[in-house]
Amino acid sequence: MTYPPAPGGWHDPSAAAGPQSSPPADPTLPMAGNPIPAQPTSADPYSPADPYAGMKSGDPYAAPGYPPAGTPYAAPGYPPPGDPYAAAGYPAPAYPGYAPPSSKTNTLAIVALVLSLIGFTSCITAPIGAIMGHVARKQIRETGEQGEGMAKAAIIVGWILTALLVLLIIFYVVMIVIAVNSDSSSGY
Repeated sequence: MTYPPAPGGWHDPSAAAGPQSSPPADPTLPMAGNPIPAQPTSADPYSPADPYAGMKSGDPYAAPGYPPAGTPYAAPGYPPPGDPYAAAGYPAPAYPGYAPPSSKTNTLAIVALVLSLIGFTSCITAPIGAIMGHVARKQIRETGEQGEGMAKAAIIVGWILTALLVLLIIFYVVMIVIAVNSDSSSGY
């Protein structure tokens, strides 16, 4: 079955009957007059680094990290030490003035928060917890430990409870003074 010619006299090459006279052009080959772009060499400072350079072995089918077959320390059935699938580590980014957070939480921050919260029942521990929270924040800034949020919470809760305690004491003193003055004015 043949189709009518396309408008404008354009001829569809795929509709031609019979084999083509030449194979289609390879798109990876350069066009006439255009040079082949040069590939980066090892001397090129902008060439990408090989991320698998440390994992290459003589056996292309060997698992990364495993010793080659036939070595005396390669016991069959036992994996080598370490994780063979762990990717090569990247260096930590160097930000001046910032240390990576350690996994240790400042103990003084924990104690300060506990003492501040105990201040709800025994009001005397609230100011102690607030003061310890200030000391814990200073230690955290110097050592880079975790626990900044706990220290802040201890400071806030401790000083609020201390202020409420002071207001309660002032209220009791005023009430006692009023009670003493009202008894002395009655004339007994």
